[in-house]
Parts: sequence; structure tokens; C-alpha cells
Amino acid sequence: MKDQITQIFRESIEAKRDFLEKNCSGLVAAVQVIIEAFRTGGKVLLFGNGGSAADAQHLAAEFVNRYKLDRPALPAIALTTDSSTITSIANDVNFDEVFVKQIRALGKTGDIAIAISTSGNSVNVLRAVECSRQMGLRTIGLTGGDGGELGSLVDHSLCVSATNNTGRIQEAHILIGHAMCEMVEETLYGCARE
Repeated sequence: MKDQITQIFRESIEAKRDFLEKNCSGLVAAVQVIIEAFRTGGKVLLFGNGGSAADAQHLAAEFVNRYKLDRPALPAIALTTDSSTITSIANDVNFDEVFVKQIRALGKTGDIAIAISTSGNSVNVLRAVECSRQMGLRTIGLTGGDGGELGSLVDHSLCVSATNNTGRIQEAHILIGHAMCEMVEETLYGCARE
């Protein structure tokens, strides 16, 4: 069992190391887009399914409340948390539209849509990105493996390409999200790294 656990940790470390080597500049560009949106009165809308839905909620909370620094709240909404809205759209329209309808209601030009999908092929995520682009939102995709359709659809693709393992991709996604939150706070509120 110890060998298996060690292998799990090694795979996670390698996925993160590989992401950083291939995507550091892309991550900087994505962070800059988020900073620009916050500076100009925009907000961040985050969405995904399953574990990616949990990541969307987690990162929205970091922006709204705080990451490391006590500071003013930043406007971020996880489109995965309102069960009444999600179930009514899924029941009355189609599950593929659960994020699209919310983006149409809440999004505006200058906002950021952060789409999270480990495969990059979740239909409801892809449709939401297409809607976001049509409405003038900038799009960031967190994905894995070959990036799926999402990788080529977003303005900023952040793909954990070293693995197709969902768990390892999700572990990297939350690190990417935390790096985003930390850099946004440091830039907007001049905090020093702890």
C-alpha cells in the first residue's frame, strides 16, 4: 500500500510540474484577464460538473471572501450551487443548458467565464463557453489530457496534459485556482507573500 500511495503522490507532482513548464505564461495571461475584469467592474462566473463543480464553488469562495489577505470582496459566482435553478433548467429545458441560462441571466461583456472540465468534453460546459463568447465574456478553461473540445474553444486554455487521470487533473486544477487567487490578491491589494 505504501508503494501505491507513493506512486499517487509522484503522479500528482509530475502532473503539476509538467503543467507549470508548459503553461506558466498562459496562467499569467489568464490571471491578467481576471485582474482587468475586477478592475473594470466585471465579475467571474465559474462552472463545471462533479468534482469540477466543487472546484468552481471553492474558487468562487476564495474570491468573494478571501484567499490569504483580508480585503474587499471580489465578485465571483459559482453557477453550480443553486439547486433550484439547476434542477428547474434541467427539468424544464435540458441539463445541457444549466449553465447557459445562468450566463444569459448573470453575465455581461467584461466578465470572465471560468469553465472547468477534466475531459474538456462536457456538453453543458461547452455550450456555456459558446454562449459566453457570444455575449462578450472572456473565457478561461481548466481541462486535462488533450484538452478536449474545451481547449480550443476558450480564450485561455490551462490544460493539465501530462495525465488523463481525473483525480490528478483535479489536484492540479485546485493548485492553478489557488495560484490565480493569490496573484489576483497580490496585484490588486499589494500584499506581500507570506
